[in-house]
Amino acid sequence: MSAPHRNDVAPSTLSVSLLDEGVEVEYTDGRKTLYRGVPEKTSTTLTTKPGRDLHVLVTDPTDSEGVLVYVNDRKTHDDILESTGVGRVILDQEEEEELFPGVVVRRVGELRYAVDADPEVARGRVFAFVEDDWGEDSYEFVTTDEARETEGDA
Repeated sequence: MSAPHRNDVAPSTLSVSLLDEGVEVEYTDGRKTLYRGVPEKTSTTLTTKPGRDLHVLVTDPTDSEGVLVYVNDRKTHDDILESTGVGRVILDQEEEEELFPGVVVRRVGELRYAVDADPEVARGRVFAFVEDDWGEDSYEFVTTDEARETEGDA
């Protein structure tokens, strides 16, 4: 049986808290989720492993609000996304979409996604959360200069 058809859903502004243990997002219905761990910094294209879920969060310049978009999530019903304020974009194979100024996601092949982000254009912080039943990886897109500074700290 094929998955039910799902539509694009526009995101709402959500409360965001950057914590030592990860990134917390408060949905418009008052529930919260925590993306655990300190995000790995990247200044290059992020390509997911096959079959993993991709969530992209872009914060405002104060890091206290943001928009969260699920990419090709076919499990969550439209009504649930709308009631929580989470957006969704459905991409066909090799299709790309600008989720937010400076943040582009594209479907690469059957089960992979590539994300390119320029935090200076986005005017906030850009995070990607890649997960499946076995684990979760967190990434933060930074400028090339910020990535070099981070490498120098290691």
